[in-house]
Amino acid sequence: MQRIGRMVWVSLAIAACGEGEETAQHTPRQAAVAERGTAVMPFDLEATTHVFEKTEYGGLQQVVVDTGDPQQVALVREHLKHEAERFSSGDFHDPAMIHGDDMAGLNELAEGHADLVIEFSELAQGAELRYSSDDPDLVAALHAWFDAQVSDHGRHARTSR
Repeated sequence: MQRIGRMVWVSLAIAACGEGEETAQHTPRQAAVAERGTAVMPFDLEATTHVFEKTEYGGLQQVVVDTGDPQQVALVREHLKHEAERFSSGDFHDPAMIHGDDMAGLNELAEGHADLVIEFSELAQGAELRYSSDDPDLVAALHAWFDAQVSDHGRHARTSR
């Protein structure tokens, strides 16, 4: 038992040491997502951060330009405004192209879009989408979708602090 405990501890220590390295560089999946994202997102992923905040009735998705480049800000705003219109009609094709058809929460959001309110707003350095619903299953799907995006986008995404 003591030997197994040491093995688990060593495994955890190795995993913790390697974690920083994986965060600094993309995993193979994150690299593939970033590559597919260039066909969908017109802005420079390296110049932006996706921020996801879960709320009781939905959540907030922001794309913020880290460099302050006004052209990138305009591209982010244009893209998110377009996505808000598409998502409101149940069209989640773009995230499926980037993350895959089996992305967590995606099918539920597409099917339940009529019960999902999506509001676009400009930010000083980008834009945001605010999602809300009275349907707890739809909120859970949105939260799963947020988690999948944070995982898939790696260093280009984070949850709000």
